[in-house]
Amino acid sequence: MLLAGDPSRQPTTDSSQASGPSDKFLDLVPRAFARRHLLLSGGNVPISGVPTELVLFAKEPSPAVRHNLRVRLGRPIEWREADAEQLAVAIDEAYAAHKAATVESQATSGDEPVIEIKPASDEVSLDVALREVERDLLSTDNKAPLVRFVDTLLFEAITRGVSDVHIQPLESAALIRFRLDGTLVTAKEISVELATSIVSRVKVMARMDIAERRVPQDGRAHVTIGRRTSSGQRRIDLRVSTLPTAYGERLVMRMLDPSKSDHLASFEALGMPGDVRSRLLACSSRSSGIVLVTGPTGSGKTTTLYATLRWLAGGGHGSTARDLNIMTIEDPIEYELGSSQLAISQAQVNTKKGVTFASGLRHILRQDPDVVMVGEIRDAETARIAIQASLTGHLVFSTLHTNDAASAITRLADLGIERYLISASIAAVLAQRLIRLVHQPCRGTGCPDCLHTGFTGRRGLFELIVMNESIRELVASGASDESIRRVAAEAGTRSLTSEGHALVEQGLTSLDEVLRVTGGVGEDPV
Repeated sequence: MLLAGDPSRQPTTDSSQASGPSDKFLDLVPRAFARRHLLLSGGNVPISGVPTELVLFAKEPSPAVRHNLRVRLGRPIEWREADAEQLAVAIDEAYAAHKAATVESQATSGDEPVIEIKPASDEVSLDVALREVERDLLSTDNKAPLVRFVDTLLFEAITRGVSDVHIQPLESAALIRFRLDGTLVTAKEISVELATSIVSRVKVMARMDIAERRVPQDGRAHVTIGRRTSSGQRRIDLRVSTLPTAYGERLVMRMLDPSKSDHLASFEALGMPGDVRSRLLACSSRSSGIVLVTGPTGSGKTTTLYATLRWLAGGGHGSTARDLNIMTIEDPIEYELGSSQLAISQAQVNTKKGVTFASGLRHILRQDPDVVMVGEIRDAETARIAIQASLTGHLVFSTLHTNDAASAITRLADLGIERYLISASIAAVLAQRLIRLVHQPCRGTGCPDCLHTGFTGRRGLFELIVMNESIRELVASGASDESIRRVAAEAGTRSLTSEGHALVEQGLTSLDEVLRVTGGVGEDPV
């Protein structure tokens, strides 16, 4: 018999004998964790009418292991001692049998769980949920308040349009911060103990190892919110990242809403001026060349490229989706664009499998593409392949991290690309930023609706340089960025800063916000 130990420690149950290992334990507890700590489910046992997980152990589990397992399983645990050698064998057999029994369903259902967010009601605020969870935090058997708090936190973040949620532990407290309109806003200050519990709960949702706190981890999950309707519930994709710090695990959740892909990938959502849009799309109607979008992380570069690809696939260039083979290599794929109406094939970088931007682009070029989007040009190899592709009859879109449009030329040259190749291949360079808009109801003074920031929503600032003969000659001759800016301005290019000043004059943003976003980069030459 596997069980050993003092019979007086056996639980009083409503059934004479527990069943074998529960599927819930085998699904939620990683085999490596069970093997390392020599733990295995003995089945479900109702104790005083309460569903309880019977867990066998070879040596007394530490408090951390007990806590992590309880959070992972989401139910009370009754512990029972067993022989170490027999338990090790039983663990291997149980997990092997479970894997064999579920391999078919795993192949069809995918790896990422879907969790339904269930706030107590639509009126429950984060403050109410916080008071509830703090009151019940010491109750180790009742995790419902913690689950409700995390649900409410996600619900509020999603409804406010937050892009990232940060849980940041400090020495004596922890912060919950929202990335809202590109800036971090502190939503709540909580105890370190609550922050630890929140991190554990999110790691359970993302199927991460809750027992491992010493190394960074990445996970993914899907959540659904809202009432069920004929069109289904709203689904949000979560990308979860943890990082050990001096005061505990720091957690960031990136929130992506696939239902917004149609809205985000539109020029109306970007706020792109009509003249900039018409010139950009004229360059995007070419059969070859490179169109680059530049700016820092989070400036909306990928959104602009998505909008352009959707325009191309939708027949905006004069053809239909079936006329073009449009392919992308991205890291990661933020929104899925492929559909029966938009024939776009998207591939994702996977460095563990040897799929980089450069290698992915090589394979794409063997797929007879007309239009190719490379998520980012990071190195000389990717840049050279992209330029060669543009010179051999392909239209290529990509991004660069530069301060303004003219600097993209210097960046490519710094990567080792010859100036004559840059001059021959580049069709246009678009620099952009996202600038916050004044919250009109409070006139920028700050209120609860805007989390006291004075801003709500963003729109783009754009600086487009379309290559003409004069600019091509400057690029080929090695002219300075300033010379290129001057000639581009004569051709009608407006700088990021001047675009921002125009919004200030319209009362849509503030001068401080323009300076924060642009740093005065790209002032119009005089």
